[in-house]
Amino acid sequence: MYASELIIDSIPPVHTSDTIQRVLDRMVEFRVRHLPIVNEEQFLGLLAESDILPEADAQTQVGALGLSLINPYVREDQHVYDVIRLFYEQQLSVVPVLDIKKNYLGLIPINRMNEYFATITAVSQPGGIIILDINNKNNSLAHMSQIVESDNAQILSSYVRTFPDSTRMEVTLKVNKTDISNIVATFLRYEYDVKATFNNSEHEDGSMDRYAALMNYLNL
Repeated sequence: MYASELIIDSIPPVHTSDTIQRVLDRMVEFRVRHLPIVNEEQFLGLLAESDILPEADAQTQVGALGLSLINPYVREDQHVYDVIRLFYEQQLSVVPVLDIKKNYLGLIPINRMNEYFATITAVSQPGGIIILDINNKNNSLAHMSQIVESDNAQILSSYVRTFPDSTRMEVTLKVNKTDISNIVATFLRYEYDVKATFNNSEHEDGSMDRYAALMNYLNL
């Protein structure tokens, strides 16, 4: 997905002639801590709440303020992962989107990003979650898919978490079955380290613990 597909039109930008009070009111109204400054279609920068609050005169025009953020935008043709990276690295509440000529097109608020992330991770769909702790050399999603599909299930989403100065990584799989005991047993049989599991079942039947105990007994 491209950044342009996440733009919303409900939050207007501010202009250099707007007062600090007007900008603060707009931030409160839309529950954001940042707003883009534009002149016609020209993007001038991103105004942060922290740039405004030190000013004593609420009638000061924001065009007279210095901006603390550097290049806080993405182009319309950049991938959504670039948007997520900018939200994270600069701790933004909105990300401006520009065209190839660096004209302002609109913005992406953090709640829109949260909605998209919920979609790509299939959080609204029922199913189970399996977290694997593996060596990065053994990161074969194809093999993990085969294990899941062997129980007539499918992977709805997956993501990887790495750790500094470590060859280990954490792989999280969301599958379309709530009873994941057989899938977990197969992962254990192939010597995967199952770090945690979650599902929508109202009770735990203990099958994973029983299987782990059996494997420990056989390895004695």
